[in-house]
Amino acid sequence: MKTRTFLTAEWRYLAMLNYAVDPSALKRFAPPGTELDSYRGDYFVSVVGFRFLNTRVFGWAFPFHRSFEEVNLRSYVRRLTDEGWRRGVVFIRELVPRRAIAFVARTCYGEPYTALPMRHKIDHTTETIRVEYGWRRQGSWESLYAAAEGQPKAIETGSLEEFITEHYWGYTARGAGCGEYQVEHPRWQVWPATEATLEAEVSTLYGNAFAESLAARPASAFIADGSPVVVRRASVATGASPTVAEN
Repeated sequence: MKTRTFLTAEWRYLAMLNYAVDPSALKRFAPPGTELDSYRGDYFVSVVGFRFLNTRVFGWAFPFHRSFEEVNLRSYVRRLTDEGWRRGVVFIRELVPRRAIAFVARTCYGEPYTALPMRHKIDHTTETIRVEYGWRRQGSWESLYAAAEGQPKAIETGSLEEFITEHYWGYTARGAGCGEYQVEHPRWQVWPATEATLEAEVSTLYGNAFAESLAARPASAFIADGSPVVVRRASVATGASPTVAEN
């Protein structure tokens, strides 16, 4: 049975830069009861920037907190349940422009949110799309940028794009346990990126373990069109049977 809805929103214009990394850099982020998920033997992190729109928490819309930017670094895990494997994401760091949003996410989900000044620029025509997300840190602006051409295309079955986008669970460490929540959205369409850059001091933003990998060219990059989403209330995963947590 599905747990109660925590949040509804739209995620739009997702710029997704995906980097192959040494799994040794990721093991400490995998919560108890999960294991690292791989694509054809390779392990990935993604730097993702997107627009959070029409946000409601438990059905309530809060002034000045309905629409905002988010940029996150995430890795991929899976957890075995009685129904089979659940494939999910673990967030290494998440940036948003509102302190209240960061506080709620840290308190209710144990997510590593940080509030920083942020901005975005989206230029979308019938021929091209350019998406940029920026955040101000240590007195300087850093940014994530992707550009593409034409119309979005359906994600191919078995592709890296499918692996990156088709993870519908979130996992967090909760003491010695594992927090788990479900994210629901339809299958997206994507534009393969013709340009993609990450301009940031990675060692201080995400740690030295990611500095070399994220300085390289992404293994893949694309822009997803996005959709309405539903985020379910967090649970505590114990063995193969999660039980609803107190939020």
